[in-house]
Amino acid sequence: MDLTQSQSSNMSLGFVSHASPAATTATLTFRFDSSSHSVPFAPLQLMDNQREEKEKNGDVEEFRILGHSMCLKRKREIDSTSSSSSSMKSFSVTVWNELQSRRNAVRAWGNQGLRVADPDIFEIMNKEKQRQYEGIELIASENFVCKAVMEALGSHLTNKYSEGMPGARYYGGNQFIDEIEMLCCKRALAAFGLDPENWGVNVQPYSCTSANFSVYTGLLLPGDRIMGLDTPSGGNTSHGYNLPNGRKVSGSSIFFESLPYKVDPQTGCVDFDKLEERALVFRPKILICGGSSYPREWDYAKFRQIADKCGAVLMCDMAQISGLVAAKECLSPFDYCDIVTSTTHKSLRGPRGGIIFFRKGPKPRKRGMFLNQGDGSDKYDFEEKINFAVFPALQGGPHNNHIAALAVALKQVASPEYKTYMQQVKRNAQALAAALMRRNCRLVTGGTDNHMILWDLRNLGLTGKNFEKVCELCHITVNKVMIFDDNGSMTPGGLRIGTPAMTSRGCQENDFEMIADFLLKAAHIANSVQKEHGRLAKAFLKGLENNNDIIELRTRVENFASLFAMPGFELYQLYHLELITNEGCFSIGYRYSKSSTTFDGAKGCEAAVPQFTPIASTLMANNRNNIHGSLLQPIQKKQKVAAVWHS
Repeated sequence: MDLTQSQSSNMSLGFVSHASPAATTATLTFRFDSSSHSVPFAPLQLMDNQREEKEKNGDVEEFRILGHSMCLKRKREIDSTSSSSSSMKSFSVTVWNELQSRRNAVRAWGNQGLRVADPDIFEIMNKEKQRQYEGIELIASENFVCKAVMEALGSHLTNKYSEGMPGARYYGGNQFIDEIEMLCCKRALAAFGLDPENWGVNVQPYSCTSANFSVYTGLLLPGDRIMGLDTPSGGNTSHGYNLPNGRKVSGSSIFFESLPYKVDPQTGCVDFDKLEERALVFRPKILICGGSSYPREWDYAKFRQIADKCGAVLMCDMAQISGLVAAKECLSPFDYCDIVTSTTHKSLRGPRGGIIFFRKGPKPRKRGMFLNQGDGSDKYDFEEKINFAVFPALQGGPHNNHIAALAVALKQVASPEYKTYMQQVKRNAQALAAALMRRNCRLVTGGTDNHMILWDLRNLGLTGKNFEKVCELCHITVNKVMIFDDNGSMTPGGLRIGTPAMTSRGCQENDFEMIADFLLKAAHIANSVQKEHGRLAKAFLKGLENNNDIIELRTRVENFASLFAMPGFELYQLYHLELITNEGCFSIGYRYSKSSTTFDGAKGCEAAVPQFTPIASTLMANNRNNIHGSLLQPIQKKQKVAAVWHS
C-alpha cells in the first residue's frame, strides 16, 4: 500500500488525511489469530490524526502500524472484561461445536468396527474363520497368510488411485505408492535371484489369469496361436482350453487359436514326442509350460528346444510351484523361459493376485540351452508391450494394498526360514503320498516331486465330486480334478491334495500320516453311501444327512486341526490339563475360547470337564506328536477331577 497517494486517491481506501506525510512506503501484514478463539472479520480503515481524538471514545478503535502517522481504524474489538465478552465466547463455542458435530459424523460411519457396522457380514466372516481353524486345508492352491500381510492388505492404501506405472501416473499424490511398488518389484526379482539388468517384472495383475491374458494381449494379435497343456492332463484353463464338444471356455481360447498338448496316459507325464510333432505343425507363437495339477518336475530344457524349432516364445505359468522355485527346491523356469507368470498366493503365502516376469536387454546368440547373453545387437521388446497390456489395455488402477502386502510376503520369501518351510512342504507331500500308496491308493504318476498329489479315485468307484462333498462335511477341504481321460470337470475321477496350508500351521510328516487315515475313512464313507443311495447327486446327498460316520470323523478332524496354531489370527488359547483320577494321571489338551469365558490357568482348581471342549487325551503324554486318532476321545461329561492347568 503506497500511502503517499492518499490525497489524490480521493480516499478510495476509506481514509481521510489533511496533510500528506513524508514519502514512504509501508507494507501492511495481517495474520489470523492462531488461538482457538475465532475473531470476527471487520474491515480496516485509515484515518488522520485530527479525527483520532474525536472517535477515541466511540465504537471505533484506532491503531498505528509500524509508527506510521496515519492510523488504521475498525470497530472496537470486544474486550474480554466487557459485558459483550460472553457473546464472543458464544460465537467461538458455536463454531467449535459445529466443527465437532461434523467430525463426529465422520467418525460415526468411518471409524465403526465391522461388528457394529454390519453384524451380518461379521457373523459370516467369523463362521469362515472358525471353519479355517477347525478344518484340515488340503487344497493345493490355498494357503494362510501371516498377520503382517493381512495388515497391509486391509490398510488405508486401498484409498489411493494410481493408474499407470511408477513415475508415470494419471493421478497425483502417488509418491509413496510409487515407493511401495518399486520396492515390491525389487523384492520380486530378489526373491527369485534375478538380475534387474536382464529381467523386468510387473506386479499389478489382479490374478494369474489376468497376467497370462496380458502376455497374450501384448505379444499376439487376435487369432494368433498358443499351445499349452490340456486341462484334463493338468493344465490351466487360461492356457486355451476347449471342452470336448469344442466349446471355448476361457478368453484365451475365445480370442486366440489354441491347440493343447497332453500327457502320456501310461506315465502321466508330458509326452514330448507328440508335443514336438504337434508344435512343428501348429507353429504356435507362444508355447506354454506349467499347469494346475501336474505333480512332477517340468523339463524346461526340452520345452526350450521345441520352442526354438517352431519359433515360439517360451512362457511358463509357475503359479503352483513358485514357492518351490524361489526356495530352489525344484528346477527354475528362469533358466530357459522368456516370460514367467505366477499367482502371488498359493505357496508364496502372499495376497491373491498375479505377477509377470519378462526378459529384457540383449537376446542370446544361441538358443536351446541356457539363455546366455549375446552381443547386444538384438534386444527383447517384452517390457513395453506387457506393461501396456496390463494397463491401459486390460486393467484400471492397481490394487495398492495388494502390492504392499505382496512386498511383505516377498521379503519373507527371500529369508532362510522360508526355504526351510518349503523343504517341509515337500517332505510332507512325499510322506502323504507314501502313506496313501501303502493303503493301496492309486496316485497319478505314482508319487510327487512337488507340493501336490493327484489321487485317482476311479478304481474305488468314486467320483471326485462325491468324495469332495464327504470331505467337506468332515471339515477336510480338497478339490476334485480331471484325470487325463475324464469327460467333464464337474464329475471328474480325481482328487488334488496339497500340503502348503497345513505345513504353514505346523504339520509335519507324522501329522500327514494321520491325515491319510482321515482321507481313507472319508473314502470308505463315500463308498458306503454311494452303494446304499447311488451316485446321483440328489440321492447321494440325502445319504449324507445325519450320517453318524461323518459326525464321528468330523469330531476327530476338528480335534486334530485345533491342535495347531493359525497364522494371522488365533481363536483359542490352548491349555494342557493334567487330570488326576482314580484311573491314573492324564494330560488333556483343551481349546479355550477367550471370547466366551474367562479362566485363570495358573491356579489349580476343581474343574468340571464339560465346561471345556476336549481335544485329546493320552496316558502321561505331553508331546502332541504322541497323540493319534485312536486317542482323540472326549472325556465323560460331568466327571469331577482335580486339575492343574498349564498355558
